[in-house]
Amino acid sequence: MENLSYYEVLEISTTADKTTIKKAYRQMAKKYHPDKNAGDKEAEHKFKLVNEAYQCLSDEQQRSIYDRYGKEGLQGMGGASRSSSGFDDLGSMFEEMFSGGFGGGGRRHQNPADMDKYPLDINVDMYINFNEAVFGCEKEIEFTYKKSCAKCKGTGAKNGKLSTCAQCKGQGQVYMKQGFMTFSQTCPACNGTGTSATDPCKSCNGNGYEDIRETVTINVPKGIDSGNRLRVSGKGNIGKKGHRGDLYVTFEVKPDKHFIRDENDIYIEIPVFFTQAVKGEVLTIPSLTGELELKLSIGTKDKQRFTFRGEGVEDVHGHGKGNLIAVVNIQYPKKLNEEQVQLLNQLQESFGIESKPHENILDSVIDKMKKWFK
Repeated sequence: MENLSYYEVLEISTTADKTTIKKAYRQMAKKYHPDKNAGDKEAEHKFKLVNEAYQCLSDEQQRSIYDRYGKEGLQGMGGASRSSSGFDDLGSMFEEMFSGGFGGGGRRHQNPADMDKYPLDINVDMYINFNEAVFGCEKEIEFTYKKSCAKCKGTGAKNGKLSTCAQCKGQGQVYMKQGFMTFSQTCPACNGTGTSATDPCKSCNGNGYEDIRETVTINVPKGIDSGNRLRVSGKGNIGKKGHRGDLYVTFEVKPDKHFIRDENDIYIEIPVFFTQAVKGEVLTIPSLTGELELKLSIGTKDKQRFTFRGEGVEDVHGHGKGNLIAVVNIQYPKKLNEEQVQLLNQLQESFGIESKPHENILDSVIDKMKKWFK
């Protein structure tokens, strides 16, 4: 790409006007911007070339020299002809492109007197037990919300008197230049309002709000799961104009000792003695609502699953119920006495050739191997 002309880099003709150049630069800068191509060295290199091309072609003097002498002509000038206005243009353009969410209308400045120092919606985390999540419950939650200070009208300033922020000069943004790039960020001194308190309000210590504790009772619906959120309308922070946001409760469900949940399905491990698996016994197992009968098939295998439809968790949105899956975990004796060994030998002999399935297979393998060494 570095071998292309500046016009080819921006994919425009040599007769393009300033509007066309600027539009082309916008498109290419968005395409190769590092924020959209994290870790992509090639995109980072192309982004630098795009900016280099725009710096030249957006300046009439540099463009004229470039058209006549190429890049060598610019180098002959020591590369010092890039005006500060070009940097300012880039800075404002990037603020418009990226701070404005790729919109075309730039930022809308809000009256500092109307701006709240905090979001109106708040979130709290709630930990609940496994059974509370499955069956639903009523819970009481205590939380803290913010209310705009009445004495300073939420400004944090004595009598509500504000002055222009000294750090950002009322812009609400501070700018930093790195090479040919200009970056902006919210002013840390005024949090983007462009104003600061001449004298702090004594009632709220300059915060602009007071913290208030409140308790509210919520109904936790059946089937709630970790990560789910419940909105409690009108229980959030209160802004300068009296508007109150919402309270969002994010749930974290504690694990159960026996049941394992996967979305709306429930898994439970069933220990089965090997003789029970061999015979195919009927077992009584626990479920979320009581007891179920598990009919083992003769010769049930370890980790074999048996599904009970509709015995899982009720969907929190009302879309039916999940399943209960019983997973067999076959248990073997850790030691045997003489009597047990004799009984097992008798049992094995009673199956005849069926009790030695390995012999036919291994005999054929051994005969084949003998032929290899003849």
